[in-house]
Amino acid sequence: MDKKLFKKNDLILISVFILISAIILICVSLFSKKGANVVISVDGKEVVSLPLSEDTVYNIGGYHGGENILEIKDGKAHLTDASCPDKLCVNMGYISKKGQSIICLPNKVVIEIKGDTEEKNNFDTISE
Repeated sequence: MDKKLFKKNDLILISVFILISAIILICVSLFSKKGANVVISVDGKEVVSLPLSEDTVYNIGGYHGGENILEIKDGKAHLTDASCPDKLCVNMGYISKKGQSIICLPNKVVIEIKGDTEEKNNFDTISE
C-alpha cells in the first residue's frame, strides 16, 4: 500500500470528523435555551434557587464543612473558589444555558441551570 495515499485518506477522515464536530457544536450553541435560575444542591438536597438576572455572590456550605463560592454576573454563573483539593469545579468556567451544570464531587455540590418555572411539559396524555 502506498504511504502517501494512506496519509491523504487519514487527513480526509480527520477533516470530516472535525467538520462534523464543528457543525454539532454550532447547532448546540444556537439551539440551546438560556436559563433563568441557578439551582444549588448539596448532598442531593436542593439548598437554594437564584435568578440569573440578578448579580450576586453566594457562599455554599458543602458536605463536611466544605465551601464553594458562586458568583452570578451578567446572566452567567461560575464558581470563584472552592475548598476542594483539585479545584476542577472552579476551572469549569461560566454556565448560562438550560441544562448546564458545575459539580464539585468532594463537597457534594451541584450547580445546575434551569429554565423558567412557568415552563410546562407539553404532554397530551400519560400512559401506564
